Amino acid sequence: ALSSAASDVYKRQPQGQWVAGINASFSTHSNNDYTFVVIEGINSEGHTLKVAPILAYAFRNNMVIGARFTYSRTYLRIDSGSIQLGDDDTGVDLKVDSYYSLKHTYEAALIWRQYIPLGQNKRFALFNEMSLAAGGTQARFANDSPVKGTYETGYTLSLGISPGIVAFATNNMAVEVNVGVMGISYTHTKQVHNQVTVGKRNTSMMNFKVNIFSIGLGMAFYL
Repeated sequence: ALSSAASDVYKRQPQGQWVAGINASFSTHSNNDYTFVVIEGINSEGHTLKVAPILAYAFRNNMVIGARFTYSRTYLRIDSGSIQLGDDDTGVDLKVDSYYSLKHTYEAALIWRQYIPLGQNKRFALFNEMSLAAGGTQARFANDSPVKGTYETGYTLSLGISPGIVAFATNNMAVEVNVGVMGISYTHTKQVHNQVTVGKRNTSMMNFKVNIFSIGLGMAFYL
């Protein structure tokens, strides 16, 4: 809903107005001799930071077009951890003594939204968002002693649909929640191991169900 007054927003989406917003999230974890199912003695730490600013313009009433840029940084360090299946003689015993990874992801997307006013409600409205995105990744992995390292680059193309709801806290500021329900994506990844061996992977995916891991929460300003 792009309006200078909340009462106007839900009657119609005024043409010629702008919206600027941002989604941001941060998560962290730390494990000290933790056991998870069959993985024992986990000592690790890590975090994920994600920021996604958006700028859009209402080219028609209740319809906007714009762009979103997304950046995320994921860090993980595992000092130790082990998996033991079966007995000591014939079972499987896998151990991790040292593992490190750092991944950066960048994505730019063209978005189109259609807002659906909820009758005369002045605080809430639904919207449906379609996005066409292209992005890249850069990552480093290291493990064992002496260190074995892997450098990874890749790119992703995707088309997605995300319905959501917007709730106005003030006339010009709102909270938005959306969730991915449909998407098509293609990913190409290239890895270089110890600056010698090269590996490649191509992945395509089509999704037609609700993805609970793509739920987004953000703040938007309607100008």
